[in-house]
Amino acid sequence: MTIPIDQHVNHPELLERLSTLAETFAQRADGYDRTASFPVEDFDDLFSAGLHAPAVPRSHGGLGLGPMHGDTHTLWLMTKRLAAADLSLARCWEGHVNSLVLIDALGSESQKSRWFDGVVRHGEKWVAWSGEPRAPKPGEPKRFGTTVQREGDGWIVDGTKIFATSATGADWAILLVDTAGPGGARNSASGAGSGVLMLACELADPSVSIDSSWWDPIGMRATVSHLVRFDHTFIPDTQRIGEAGDYLRQSWQTAFIPQYAASFLGAAEAAYAYALEYVTHQHKSDDPYVQQRVGAMAVAVETGQLWLKHVADLWDSGRVAEARAAGSRARHLVEHLALDTLDHCVRACGARCLVKPSPIERIQRDLLFYVRHDNDDHILATIGRAVLGEPHDSSFYKP
Repeated sequence: MTIPIDQHVNHPELLERLSTLAETFAQRADGYDRTASFPVEDFDDLFSAGLHAPAVPRSHGGLGLGPMHGDTHTLWLMTKRLAAADLSLARCWEGHVNSLVLIDALGSESQKSRWFDGVVRHGEKWVAWSGEPRAPKPGEPKRFGTTVQREGDGWIVDGTKIFATSATGADWAILLVDTAGPGGARNSASGAGSGVLMLACELADPSVSIDSSWWDPIGMRATVSHLVRFDHTFIPDTQRIGEAGDYLRQSWQTAFIPQYAASFLGAAEAAYAYALEYVTHQHKSDDPYVQQRVGAMAVAVETGQLWLKHVADLWDSGRVAEARAAGSRARHLVEHLALDTLDHCVRACGARCLVKPSPIERIQRDLLFYVRHDNDDHILATIGRAVLGEPHDSSFYKP
């Protein structure tokens, strides 16, 4: 893919504005988690504060952040700050932001004008859905997946998607569907994903329904990643984004992988901040074992920050091949740094930090669940294959 580079702009005031809002978001997080409901008030506040269109070009009224505009680090710092407040909120934000990046990169001018106007002026929320596992888990009656058929001047989508983040909150979803059959993008049945389409679906369409009974996880509950059904849903050609196969052929997933690391790091920073306050309040600062835990947390958080900045700088300088490789390294490393930081926090603070309403109890459940988004064994093996010059899948880490 070609990444046009705009002049890099630092946004300290923007980040300060977000940090102020994030204090409120953190207070709401427990309620959204307990009820497994979409953080609608948080998104309303982001819209009111002018922060809802981060990856929309400035020419269309947005902030002009991200890999398309040479200011990726600011975008990921925003993600990190949201994740420190509520990891579920950050995941919904990621889906929204990544969808805007895809529209900016691959959408037509008429599509950009239409959809960016909805985001900037009306606070419309976007998400991208691919989830179509190859086979059901034990106890599930059938596999999930979609079929897509050409009809007239558009496409008919039937079937189901799961892990459909923001299902009850988003207004639009980019459906990654495969003309060769069920699989989405991650498990595409067509060669090299050549048949994968990106179809923008308006979720108010009456042929789209949500089954909320499927989503009852241990963590990331407020992402409301329900099962979504499509019953002969018609999507016109005017809502197809790019050409068939663009998503995998142009390796767009690699632009989004490091943002997972930003979210993991935000959770780690929240645990670190909690631990510092806790051990100080409990007068444990002179305990040498606590000091070691705090030291380990400090090093882990700073390491994650440096890696995030390094990968963002690669994207912003147009070194795309290096950025793709470094993004997987960062995602792998920060997962472990974040989990280690959380463990050090719990060991330094003790069992009371895992009792509600302590945020650590929720952060632990959310982080343990979210890092399963990709199989870290496959990520590390993919990094090794790349180093050895072997064929490898930089998007979904298929063996």
